[in-house]
Amino acid sequence: MEGDPASRLIDGIDRFLLGRIADTKVRRSERWQQQKHSDNYSRFLDERRSELREQLGMRSERVAFQDFERVQATSASMLAATDSFRIERVRWPVLPDPDPGRSRLISLTGEGLLLTPTEPPIATVIAIPDAGQTPEQICGLLEGVPPGQQFARRLAVTGCRVIVPAITMRHTEARQGRAMMTDREFAYRSGFVIGQHLLGYELQRILALVDHQHNTGNPRVGIIGYGEGGLLALLAGALDSRLAVTAVSGFFGLREQSWQEPLDRNVFGILQNCGAAELAAMTAPQQLIVDTAAGPEFQFNGNGGAPASLKPTAVSDVLKEASRARDLGARLQLAEPATREFASAEILNSLLRTLTDGTDVVLPSKASAASPDVSAEVLLVEAETRRVRQLQEMDRHNQLLLRETPFVRRKFLEGLDTSSVEAYSKSVEAWRDRFREDVIGHFDLPRLPLNAHSRQLRTSQHWTAWEIELDVFEDVAAYGVLLLPHDMKEGERRPVIVCQHGLEGRPLDTIENDHRAYHDYAAKLCEQGYVVFAPQNIYIFRDRFRTLQRKANPLGKTLFSVMVPQHQQIVDWLKTQPFVDEDRIAFYGLSYGGKSAMRIPALVTDYCLSICSADFNEWVVKNSSTRHDFSYVWTGEYEIFEWNLGRTFNYAEMAALICPRPFMVERGHFDAVGEDDWVGYEYAKVRHLYAARLKIPERTEIEWFDGPHTINGQGTFRFLQRHLKWPAAD
Repeated sequence: MEGDPASRLIDGIDRFLLGRIADTKVRRSERWQQQKHSDNYSRFLDERRSELREQLGMRSERVAFQDFERVQATSASMLAATDSFRIERVRWPVLPDPDPGRSRLISLTGEGLLLTPTEPPIATVIAIPDAGQTPEQICGLLEGVPPGQQFARRLAVTGCRVIVPAITMRHTEARQGRAMMTDREFAYRSGFVIGQHLLGYELQRILALVDHQHNTGNPRVGIIGYGEGGLLALLAGALDSRLAVTAVSGFFGLREQSWQEPLDRNVFGILQNCGAAELAAMTAPQQLIVDTAAGPEFQFNGNGGAPASLKPTAVSDVLKEASRARDLGARLQLAEPATREFASAEILNSLLRTLTDGTDVVLPSKASAASPDVSAEVLLVEAETRRVRQLQEMDRHNQLLLRETPFVRRKFLEGLDTSSVEAYSKSVEAWRDRFREDVIGHFDLPRLPLNAHSRQLRTSQHWTAWEIELDVFEDVAAYGVLLLPHDMKEGERRPVIVCQHGLEGRPLDTIENDHRAYHDYAAKLCEQGYVVFAPQNIYIFRDRFRTLQRKANPLGKTLFSVMVPQHQQIVDWLKTQPFVDEDRIAFYGLSYGGKSAMRIPALVTDYCLSICSADFNEWVVKNSSTRHDFSYVWTGEYEIFEWNLGRTFNYAEMAALICPRPFMVERGHFDAVGEDDWVGYEYAKVRHLYAARLKIPERTEIEWFDGPHTINGQGTFRFLQRHLKWPAAD
């Protein structure tokens, strides 16, 4: 082996995940083709819709309403009027307060513009701008969109009632003066861990409009969107068959590169069953119209937020997906404008013909713009105020849902049998399966033979270090450093401690040079007589590893989908060694290694105990709160967010998967990763399970020490000695 083993590891996993994305597309295609020819295709499509709603966090019932609220801003709600239509600011209720005791209160609303024709409308259209556009721009009230592409205004001129919802913008700023990110990424972050998605919220706002039109006697509704609006229109058409026609501009094509797009487009598990063609098939039997417009361009290089790129979709890719969609049963019409401009006359005419049952509608090519009754400066201020208000409202709703998550998790754990340790050990397996499949993500692949390679690395007074590499999957290896004490006797089997480094760490950081976080704890444990293995985990090289999470998530997988089988392979190899007691293999990790200590031993049950250092937390609050400074919402770890943990497995629930094996927390009072009260709050639930429910209080403890984000190595070392039945050091 030559070069940096950590870099080789990341490169191999990158190839592996790209291969799984390609393989998933093939398998998805085969599955849909098989279902298309079955008698159950309709039921199959309904199952996919239900699955998609869950992936988008669309669980709440929308609020019914009878009329729009006219919004009075710095000027009247009426913005402009022409001979053929008028434009008003409107608001509508969408979702209730998530607290069951306050369900009559409105928590989430939609806002936008309503364009009403002076004559009875020929149809109703929901027109969705891109995230780089305001409703005012596609209505011709503000500059920024050429007149020929002001599709909301052009549809209103023909006699349509047009509703233009405001969607979350790509406005970029440093949040709390820290990580730079768009409004969309900010809203995505706080919702993802509690099982909510920005796209789901936007769809709820849009589908509330469909509800209203149907409830007020206007059932003939179409939808059109450009760019981000095109994505939302396609999702809305796939989910709601009441939409008579769906028109998608500037968004249609291959979805296997979605990991390069803005983080707010990251939908956990979506590629398992849905690419663009499959979403198109779900719009059937209604009409779908797709154009070959280039789509918006956007480049964001990170600086704390997730790097992202939007590039024009190649026409050839649009045509490929359109062909696949038709083959799957989509009633797809391709509108091919002479140029790649969005919302062309071709797509608008096709939309209108469908909504009016084939009646030719004159679409003026040079219709005059509406003259607003207020100045452009006032409109800009009001649009900015609405942007902030809608973002803050969505954040408030997430924080209300965050408050409800303990109640949801309590219900989630109903049925766990704590009548005895034996009964508990059996019943917890069902939740372990849920954690493996739905939260961490499991690659259903056989692991390769170990094929162990080793070479001596260095020797000290007390131990010899060996590099070890093992095969796991094709392109995926496990690598680490093994420390063997010099005083081992032939035939002696000793306990092993797997010492896991943290973010951007390496195995040798835990062994030498007195790193400020680790203080050579792996070497010190080896000096006490333990066999030690220090693995190289994959959270290294910043964006190189973070984009692995981006590639894994659309497959319904995570970084731990790779790390769990790596550790299983490590444990399996350790068990083959003549100097290892296979019943005494322990896990001890710090920081990201502490994060690993919560997840890996929960699934690799060969670990006989686990110690979480400098990480244990009220993890859901840490990932979703916009009130606490220690929250990851504000930081550069954009890969840290795990789908739907708030409704399933916080750290107490993960510890429940480690139970009844011994479990310990090491917490420094001045560790900025969290706060003592939150750490104690979450650990109290762990203590209650071990001590009160199962009557095994000796198997868990927490050590508080006067220190920062570091290994303390006092109480934890005693915990290891006691539970690994190893004599204390002299």
